[in-house]
Amino acid sequence: MILPTVRDPRFVTIRRGGTLTDSDHQLLALWAASCAEHVLNLFESARPEDTRPREAIEHARAWVRGEVEMMQARAAGGHAMGAARDLRGAARHAAYAAGQAGAVAHVAAHELGAAAYAIKAARAAAPKGEGEAAGRRECRWQRDQLPEAIRELVLDDQRLRNDICWSVFDC
Repeated sequence: MILPTVRDPRFVTIRRGGTLTDSDHQLLALWAASCAEHVLNLFESARPEDTRPREAIEHARAWVRGEVEMMQARAAGGHAMGAARDLRGAARHAAYAAGQAGAVAHVAAHELGAAAYAIKAARAAAPKGEGEAAGRRECRWQRDQLPEAIRELVLDDQRLRNDICWSVFDC
C-alpha cells in the first residue's frame, strides 16, 4: 500500500473539499506520466506486443488535455497494472508505474506511486550491485522534471510517504 491511510487534503481537489487546484492536479498527472514513460522501455522490451502501459500514460496526458474522462484514464491505469501481473523485476515495476500514472486522474496521490515504481524499475534493471545508485539517479531525474508549481508539494509528499514507498526517495 503506497497511499496514506489518511488522505492529505493537498491531494484532494477543491471541489471535493481539499485544496488541490485543477491545474496542479493536471501537473501532477503530467509529471507522473513522464516518470512512468522514462522507464517504459523496460516493460516494452519484455512485452513489445502489449500496449496497455503505454496506453495508460497516453490516457493520463489525454485526460489533462480534456480528451478523455477521468474514468477512462483510471481504467487504462488498471489495464496497465494487469499487464504487470505475471512479470517480475524491472518490467513489472515499469508497468505498475504506468498504471499509477493513469490513476492520477482519479486520485492525485497516485503521482508518487508512478514515481516510486519507476525508481524500483530502474533499480531492478541495473547491473548487480548498482541498483541503489541507479535508483538515486532516477529519483534525481524525476525531481529535475518537477514543474515549479508543484515542486514543494511533491517533495514534501516524498518525505512524508518515503517509508511506505520502499524508501526510494532517499536521493
